Amino acid sequence: MRHQPLDVIDPASVAALADTLRREGGRIDALVNNAGIALEGFDADVARRTLAVNCFGAMAVTDQLRPLLAPNGRIVMVSSAMGQTDGLPPALRDRLLDPALTRDDLVELLNRFVRDVEAGLHLERGWPANAYRISKVGLNAFTRILARELAGSAVRVNAVSPGWVRTAMGGPGATRTVEEGARGIAWAALMGPDGPTGGFFRDGQPIPW
Repeated sequence: MRHQPLDVIDPASVAALADTLRREGGRIDALVNNAGIALEGFDADVARRTLAVNCFGAMAVTDQLRPLLAPNGRIVMVSSAMGQTDGLPPALRDRLLDPALTRDDLVELLNRFVRDVEAGLHLERGWPANAYRISKVGLNAFTRILARELAGSAVRVNAVSPGWVRTAMGGPGATRTVEEGARGIAWAALMGPDGPTGGFFRDGQPIPW
């Protein structure tokens, strides 16, 4: 096993990883976007930093490494049940679930969240006061957009909620072991050619967006 340093919010670091893999003739069979943070407190800086890692970081890594994917490669976004849209205001939920939502639309929507938090208008405009939740909602939306972009190929793109796992982030009171949480991620990374794409799963079973 070989390790390569990567800072998902540093474009130079992401590009360096892609260049190293390209020079070595590397082929990616499965890309698992697992980098994530959950910061204490809530303000515009927390919102900006959380989105940078949990959503925009995954977008940057995927875009840089996508040319190196095997023809039947797998892309897995490690999401969360908090990324589900139930409980969001209908207008925001409809916007996020719109099949015509583009990357540019999504980026602008997420940046608007940060601006609204900075202006103290997020609650008035229907945003929850939870940066982690919005980052995972955004990651799920990117999953659907990317699956559309790759439609017609053998690449499979899915989001997976590992559940509440006993990690440094999940804490000792979480209900699942690391092995239990990882099982669904491994399933999505190793699925066969007839596997689904553009879905959201826990333990290999579909769950609502």
